[in-house]
Amino acid sequence: MSEINKDLILREKLALQRTKLANQTTFLAFLRTSMYFMIAGLSIHNVFQLHDKDVLEIFMYAISFFMLVIGIINYFVHKNRIIKCELNIGNFQSEYYKGKSKN
Repeated sequence: MSEINKDLILREKLALQRTKLANQTTFLAFLRTSMYFMIAGLSIHNVFQLHDKDVLEIFMYAISFFMLVIGIINYFVHKNRIIKCELNIGNFQSEYYKGKSKN
């Protein structure tokens, strides 16, 4: 059995770690955007204080809510995909140890 390159295993684990961090960063970007829309809705309410602006205020709150929901869904979908990909890396490590025990 041929030797498995340990550097390849490390490289793949580091790539998965970067992918996890990118997923978290994307979620935080969705959260930040959601908060911006919420602040915009609050600002419209406080600055104008007119009743005809209520539609725009509610619209901003709705966008904020949907951005938050989309961000949460996106985070968990990609988290599950990352976990599925992570399972493949462990196989290389177990094959490496099986090869060492035969020698």
